[in-house]
Amino acid sequence: MANQGNNIDDMGRIPPPNCTKIFISRDFSEGTTVKFLTKFPTELEGKIDKKDFDATMNRLNELYTEAESLSSKSYCESCFACLSAYLVYMCMDTHYEKVLKKIGRFLQDQNDNVYLPRGLMLIDPIERGLRCLEICILTETSPSITR
Repeated sequence: MANQGNNIDDMGRIPPPNCTKIFISRDFSEGTTVKFLTKFPTELEGKIDKKDFDATMNRLNELYTEAESLSSKSYCESCFACLSAYLVYMCMDTHYEKVLKKIGRFLQDQNDNVYLPRGLMLIDPIERGLRCLEICILTETSPSITR
């Protein structure tokens, strides 16, 4: 039988079709680094505490800053990749990929402990090409079209 999207693991990646969506845009005030706006959306009033939302957004922005940071480790990683004709990337993840996995785990943890119990779900920004953070309101249904 085909997977109907009822699995929580699938919910973390693909939003259900019957949810209202809220999009948190990127913040380009400090350049093109990946950073999301921290303004609390009015659609979430009464659904989640503002301090929980702020904590999530601040931690998410910190993780993306970590992913894009330059260090001697990332410099050496790049040099080694160049010397090995980038074959090393078949055996190991880059620093950026490791942090993206950490972000995925963080969002899954936030969904499990904070957002899903309140009828909300965070969608990993990587699913939207890092253009926005999507929040689905699961307790409301999308307006149906009558024919």
